[in-house]
Amino acid sequence: MSTLNLKAQQKLGQLMSQFGLASSLEETPLSNWIDGELTAGEGETIALTNPATGGALACYRDAGDALVARAVAAATQAQQAWMALTASERGRCMNSAVRMLEGHEESLAQLESVVAGKPIRDCRGEVGKVREMFEYYAGWCDKQHGEVIPVPTSHLNYVRHVPFGVVGQITPWNAPMFTCAWQLAPAIAAGNGVVLKPSELTPFSSVVIARLLERGGLPKGLINIVNGLGPTTGSALTGHDDISKLVFVGSPDSGRLIAEAGARRLVPSVLELGGKSANIVFADARIDEAVAGAQAAIFAAAGQSCVAGSRLLIQREIFDTVIERVARAASQIDVGLPDAEETRMGPLQNARQFERVTAMITRAEAAGARVVTGGKRPETLPEEASGYYLAPTLIAGVTPDMEIACEEVFGPVLVAIPFDDEEDAIRLANQTRFGLAGAVWTQDPARAHRIAGQLRAGTVWINSYKAINVMSPFGGFRDSGFGRSSGLDGLREYTVPQSVWVETAAEASVAMGYGDGKA
Repeated sequence: MSTLNLKAQQKLGQLMSQFGLASSLEETPLSNWIDGELTAGEGETIALTNPATGGALACYRDAGDALVARAVAAATQAQQAWMALTASERGRCMNSAVRMLEGHEESLAQLESVVAGKPIRDCRGEVGKVREMFEYYAGWCDKQHGEVIPVPTSHLNYVRHVPFGVVGQITPWNAPMFTCAWQLAPAIAAGNGVVLKPSELTPFSSVVIARLLERGGLPKGLINIVNGLGPTTGSALTGHDDISKLVFVGSPDSGRLIAEAGARRLVPSVLELGGKSANIVFADARIDEAVAGAQAAIFAAAGQSCVAGSRLLIQREIFDTVIERVARAASQIDVGLPDAEETRMGPLQNARQFERVTAMITRAEAAGARVVTGGKRPETLPEEASGYYLAPTLIAGVTPDMEIACEEVFGPVLVAIPFDDEEDAIRLANQTRFGLAGAVWTQDPARAHRIAGQLRAGTVWINSYKAINVMSPFGGFRDSGFGRSSGLDGLREYTVPQSVWVETAAEASVAMGYGDGKA
């Protein structure tokens, strides 16, 4: 075993011991949080691999049907107790609960970094986002106002927003801690109980967050975390009769399966899926800012981001200049071990994703595209860092119909395509089955708004990229999914409008059909 991998195992063992998941790596981790208790899975063994070395990291057991049933039952009971509190009490409870993260921020970041393979500096930022999300939605608890409808009868008609009951959530491996909080906070602020299944590749940080929140005052069983495989634990969750809504963050293929499972039971879903976002640079843009934005758009998180700006559309007269500068900047990005403070980009999270990304680069070259920089393992890594590393990659000579220009890569791979004018830019940007995000770089404000208004994308940035905040709705069109996370729109996804009719007439009559009530 390499020294690097042994150190990672030891660090993970220390962190799991600190959070009570296991006292040593030889023990089966308590990988589920169900009804206020850490619980080991009951199914087959799942092996985790260290993204930085490719070596064995830890093993845990699949939760399975019985534990999912226990989690749903716990959430059902806890949700009733949660809704028995006043709205103001729920808000205070959420604010109190999230303060339990204080003092654990660095350990949470280290846990996420080891298992997900993300740079430690990124993970620290994500811990801060967890608190931000809970504080924001705690403030909404007592502000979910209804409305009175001026119906043309003698009734008082009012609408209130009621919770679904128990919702099922499935989160991805690229940002498990962030997406956990991204979905938990609005769900419980709206009054629901939750059963959440993280990706089987990144199981632990969500368990720790749920445990800390409950220690901070959330009702026992309100949040439950079940870990396991999609075909087993995931299917048990999506198929459970008492799950009233499904929320999924991940790939379009998996999203279709989730939506189909819900549809069979007439259960609604929210899907936040992939993207092939266009980053459009006009000739009048501030080139320094556009180049920096292009890097952040694709190389942050090793390109493993649904909003990654993976298509760089550049006006033809500055095309060569921009790709030369992006290539030079990309070659200077510090690619390294996740726990190194100077690392700006770490490995891909798993072998399957690494093989997929490198195969797509190979096929792109075979189709006539040209790798300007990257495309292979970085040469500056320590020999023991034999994990899933890929240098920041820029590909030119790409036509819009190539696979590399059409399909989501989910890796640090940027394709550059020239365009002639506004019409051409809009055509190319919308020439995709995805519609999650996009950006435009120009000093012409009228043009910026014209372009933004014509992009089929749920989020559009002007002279910026990846500015995301819990206050603003997030989601996509087409194969990027439907429904919204964050903001008031994200909160509303977790409620159902209930219309209440109160007869006020002195002599009430019961109508025999629609529209013939007593005026």
